[in-house]
Amino acid sequence: MSTASPLPPPSLLRRAFGHPLAWPLLALVLLLVGNGLLNPGFLALEWRDGRLYGNLVDIANRAAPLILVSLGMTLVIAVRGLDISVGAVLAIAATVAAWTITRMTAGGSTGLLPLFAAIGAALAAAALCGVWNGLLVVKVGMQPIIATLILMVAGRGVAQLVSDGQILTIYYAPYAFLGGGFLLGLPFALFVVAALFIALKLLLDRTALGLFVRAIGHNPLAAHVAGVRARAITLWLYVFSGFCAGLAGLLVSSNVASADANNAGQLLELDAILAVALGGTALAGGRFSLAGSLVGALIIQTLTTTIYAIGVPPQVNLVVKALLVLAVLLLQSPDFRRQLRALVTRPAGGAA
Repeated sequence: MSTASPLPPPSLLRRAFGHPLAWPLLALVLLLVGNGLLNPGFLALEWRDGRLYGNLVDIANRAAPLILVSLGMTLVIAVRGLDISVGAVLAIAATVAAWTITRMTAGGSTGLLPLFAAIGAALAAAALCGVWNGLLVVKVGMQPIIATLILMVAGRGVAQLVSDGQILTIYYAPYAFLGGGFLLGLPFALFVVAALFIALKLLLDRTALGLFVRAIGHNPLAAHVAGVRARAITLWLYVFSGFCAGLAGLLVSSNVASADANNAGQLLELDAILAVALGGTALAGGRFSLAGSLVGALIIQTLTTTIYAIGVPPQVNLVVKALLVLAVLLLQSPDFRRQLRALVTRPAGGAA
């Protein structure tokens, strides 16, 4: 009696392109290769004076604040939320840090005490912003976009009240190390990103938190009935998003040695949402990828670098990002994908 032969295993190439990170990584590689073709020295790396220099290092370093914010945004979106206040929270954290250092150094404090005080105050302020957003969403029942819009509008006003409407300049060498220092030849900001990413990845993969986040995103009511503390987890994820924005604020203000309450983090929320979407996280919740968000942030920074390098006006950068947002949203729409599939598979002669 003959038996049916088993189905052949899928090809290695097919399996590779079926991985969620395949397309974001391919897009990043194509951008980097395209830059390398336009500028032969673009991909070159050089070790000089105990440090690694090159465009690739600069892209990763400049993308560090966006990566941090995108990690927090990923988890908020994964539970069907949204945080469009991250740019304002970044400005608040940067301003609080600069104000703390200015007051403490003017008062005669020396050593690393102003540094630790500034970091603690900035992160505490950012976390409180996350608590505010989370309470409006979880306790009051506001739509996430409306709840975070309140802080998006008011946050920069709060930051300007702290700075008295001035750009605060930071003259304090230890603080400059956060965004501009090097460790083992690499920018210190990359170690901050790596530490947060690894800790978050282990927490989500080695504990039940990752499962809970996915369950809340798929069906919050069913997760609550199953015993998942959906409201508490959602609240803490908004706090974590604020914390990530505060950490990014420290890097940004440290890198430029100042805090501009009006302009720091402008349009960062757009970049963060785009990075999360490019990385494969479902905007409807339930499915997320931390590594994808990291790659998405690198794509955005590489795209920005490319536009500036070829001499295109900066305004075009906003148009390209808007088109990317439109494309991602369309591709994530089941109706659009169904119509596109029907169009592709339709016979050339039409229906008989």
